[in-house]
This record gives sequence, C-alpha cells and structure tokens, in this order.
Amino acid sequence: MDTIANMIVKLKNAGNAGHTEVSIPYSNLKHSIIEVLKKEKFVKDVEVGTLKNKKVLKVSLFIENRVPKIQGVTRVSKPSKRIYKKFSEIRAVKSGYGALIISTSQGVMSGREAKKAKLGGEALFNIW
Repeated sequence: MDTIANMIVKLKNAGNAGHTEVSIPYSNLKHSIIEVLKKEKFVKDVEVGTLKNKKVLKVSLFIENRVPKIQGVTRVSKPSKRIYKKFSEIRAVKSGYGALIISTSQGVMSGREAKKAKLGGEALFNIW
C-alpha cells in the first residue's frame, strides 16, 4: 500500500469536499512532507494529535470562496518504480503555480529549494 499516495489524495479530496481539516495517520515522512506543503502555502497548519489511541496529523486546509487551494496531485515515484532527479532535471510544475516535493539527502523539500541547494533525490509527487 502506498501511504504517501493515500495522504495526498486524502488532502485533495478533503479540499474538494469543502472540509477545512483532515486527519492522516502519523509517520515522520508524512510529517516532513506536510511541513514542506505548509511552507509552500498549500496547507494552513499541522498538529500532531491522537485519535482512538493512534498518533495522527491534523492538517488544516486553505479554502478560499469554497475553492480549495490544492487542485490536483500526481504521484511521480511509486513503490514499484522509484524516480530520481538530478538538480539540473528539476523543472517548474504548472508554470510555477505548483510544486515538486522531493526527498533529498538533506530531508524532504520542494523542487525550488532543492534546485537552489543543488540537491537531487527521489521525486515524490507534484502538487498544484
């Protein structure tokens, strides 16, 4: 099961349904991905909580005039096929309106940050 794909689709679907908050099962990777999405202004806030004695991430979503901030997501690297990108191969997503989330040796970061730091890594997903 691809937990990252489940997480990003859950975020997109919650926004499309008009929800302002969504709960996602906790993992360190998911937490760092959500922190990057917060820096890139795709989500408002994230906090760690518990639900039925399980650790969860409570994510607050941006919804302006009943239109969600997250319009779409595509998974780039999958468990069955990992996609790695050099920093020179990192391109803008949706003419700069979106972001590529990439896992580097320095941690999870957006494509813009990775390109500035001249770091490559596993391209996780595109979001716009």
